[in-house]
Amino acid sequence: MTPRRSRMHRTRTSKHLALTPRDLEIFKALCRYRHLRSTYLHAFVGGESEKRFKERLGDLFHEGYLDRPTEQWRFADSRCLPVVHELGKGGREVLTATAVPVPGAIMWLRNGPYRQFEHSLMTCEVLASIELEMRERPDLRFIPWPEILAKAPEGTRRADRPYQLPAGDGLASVTPDAIFGIEYQRDGRKVFRFFAFEADRATMPIVRTSGNGTSYLSKLASYRYILARDSHRVRLGIPNLLVLTVTTDQARCDELVRRFDEQNGEGPQYLFRAVGNGFATFARPLQALLVQPWERPGLPPLRIDQ
Repeated sequence: MTPRRSRMHRTRTSKHLALTPRDLEIFKALCRYRHLRSTYLHAFVGGESEKRFKERLGDLFHEGYLDRPTEQWRFADSRCLPVVHELGKGGREVLTATAVPVPGAIMWLRNGPYRQFEHSLMTCEVLASIELEMRERPDLRFIPWPEILAKAPEGTRRADRPYQLPAGDGLASVTPDAIFGIEYQRDGRKVFRFFAFEADRATMPIVRTSGNGTSYLSKLASYRYILARDSHRVRLGIPNLLVLTVTTDQARCDELVRRFDEQNGEGPQYLFRAVGNGFATFARPLQALLVQPWERPGLPPLRIDQ
């Protein structure tokens, strides 16, 4: 009997692995979203048997086409949850050697320690959930960051950090965790909305009484400056921008909305949503981010699919 291979450590067999078109789709999905669990990859590329799909991911991992970031094993329940994957050296070499266009990354992620990994993973999985949900809606189309950047002014396209939104009046510039858009089909015409996405894991204070250091409301103050001056239009060439905050706790979400309303009043361009906490929350793609309402300060909730 062949011994069972570890999920955590690579064991090469040196056997030839004949790659399939679906394998290439897996590699391309991981070019777009740097971190994805097996359940998300299966939702993107399909396949009748999820069990056999996971076995195939195991083969691709052990032969060096995929990586499994070691940071995930620090979570207590990680060994009984779907595995997080990244594109490995072998997968990158295959894509480089093909003539098939490789999609650009949907977001900009930094390499770094455990905390940044958890934040990056949450960003990937929220956006992937929104895109996957949109695939079931023929009246909606997901607009990824590379498409937005390709239509941005030339100066932005050449910038080192084209995704950074400059503020002023002593306010810090903002780098959203991601920027994406939705194309809506309405009565035979196309309508567009664009979104700056923020993944809030409650590691930043909502406010600072001392006035020193960063806080979540100070970040939103920078967004207010940017939106009031149409800086998003100048920087990216997009006609509008809504700010989506996904946080991991309903009480914190309510407090963010209350504090914003107290300081600024109505916030039609600021949407908040709690999705739950813990590594297991995102074991499978999140449901109903499109059709369930997002909270807005001082205003009725809003569905982003409408």
